[in-house]
Amino acid sequence: MAGGGVGAPAGRPVDAVLFDVDFTLAKPGPLLGPEGYRAAGERHGVTLEPGRYAAARAAAVEDLQHHPELEHDEEIWVRFTEDIVRGMGGEGDRIREVAEAITAGWLHSENFELYEDALPVLAHLRRRGVRIGLVSNTSRDLGAFVHHFSLDVDAWISSGVHGKVKPSPTIFLAALELLGVEAGGAVMVGDSPQDDVEGARALGMRAYLIDREGRFPERTDALPTLLALPALLGLADES
Repeated sequence: MAGGGVGAPAGRPVDAVLFDVDFTLAKPGPLLGPEGYRAAGERHGVTLEPGRYAAARAAAVEDLQHHPELEHDEEIWVRFTEDIVRGMGGEGDRIREVAEAITAGWLHSENFELYEDALPVLAHLRRRGVRIGLVSNTSRDLGAFVHHFSLDVDAWISSGVHGKVKPSPTIFLAALELLGVEAGGAVMVGDSPQDDVEGARALGMRAYLIDREGRFPERTDALPTLLALPALLGLADES
């Protein structure tokens, strides 16, 4: 069972909070969800069942393997999407075309939606003087993403630009350098136990798992919503 329980505020000062992006601050919109897969399949002559999307994606996540040297490798995400397409019933030699079309959609900020708790929590942290950064395993232009959603953050870094993916220590160190903070004063929040939580803790950062769907009920460091974060870090507004 993971440590770092959520029952009490952290004792150390918080200089910065780093957030993962996908499934932490933002979620894919309809074009990247079950119906989007169905429509993409239809355009390429592949029949997909939207009702099988959730199980197919969960299975693909379980099978997802990073590059052995933690290099950013877009081909990994195409294969990941192919697995989802197959899991939704896709067959034939045009599966890759469907996967490539969907993967391309992940590059565009307008295909995403912010979770309702994202902006309020970012604003709360800003009021408390905390620096904010984004760290994402993506090829997406995070600068364009920040602009599109008017996110009040200080720095961002993507694996597509940096060259290494989480949990590589180098991408976290690069983010910390951009923010001008040390690992001991930083907190990481993300939806991946390995990439976000274990990767950050290996550097001496505090880290918490955002678990919106209750996938990890056994973990004591899991947050059901970002709204729990300020109090957890000892940054709740005084009543």
